[in-house]
Amino acid sequence: MNATAIIAASGVGKRMNLGGGRSKQMLEIGGFPVIHHTIKAFQEAASIKAICIATKAEHVETLRTMAREAGFTKVTTVIEGGEQRQDSVGNCIRSIRDEAAAGKELPEAILVHDGARPFIQSDEIDAIAALSLEYGASVPANRPKDTIKCIGTTPGFFGETLDRATLLQVQTPQGFKADILIKAHEQAAKEGRYATDDAALVERYFPANPIRIYETGYHNIKITTPEDLPMAEAIYSSLSKKR
Repeated sequence: MNATAIIAASGVGKRMNLGGGRSKQMLEIGGFPVIHHTIKAFQEAASIKAICIATKAEHVETLRTMAREAGFTKVTTVIEGGEQRQDSVGNCIRSIRDEAAAGKELPEAILVHDGARPFIQSDEIDAIAALSLEYGASVPANRPKDTIKCIGTTPGFFGETLDRATLLQVQTPQGFKADILIKAHEQAAKEGRYATDDAALVERYFPANPIRIYETGYHNIKITTPEDLPMAEAIYSSLSKKR
């Protein structure tokens, strides 16, 4: 399979309370930056032939150097991200599309991943890539542990309680046939429409294409708040023991 990974790593980490322009992707877990673990998983995935990273302008050269020194040979492109996550993914998509126009083979599938999710496993990446090629789209998710309630119409009060058995917490990498994702992003850019994830764009512009669920465990967390760091260290330790 010929799949390309897009890693969105331009987040400023406001909820991490870092300040000073620091990035949560550069925080260390197990002695390595978060983004190092993320890239490593895609480097080791057999389905991934190329990796495009969108990051903050000041981190472009840092990540290029990191990739070179770590032997991450699949990292072909490190570019500046955009104002929002969707803009960053769009920058990578344009790079992929431009390379295809210049004669490089267009990948069969594109997987879009959050740079701050360092614990996705290479076999999971391969499974999502295969499902996205088979069904057009595949998204990882797990079942919520907590009861989920809607906010009511009266401020400060709950509304209905949702049936937890029908709910899933969506994660990344979200995989798509390349042409589907490219067209969805191009149309969204024309309309100036933003969504919380790439699957939402595909749902809007390709409603006849169902998205295949790939259920993961609870290790694929996103580093978002300071409370996530000790949990991340524990997950890293646990995963390391299994290798």
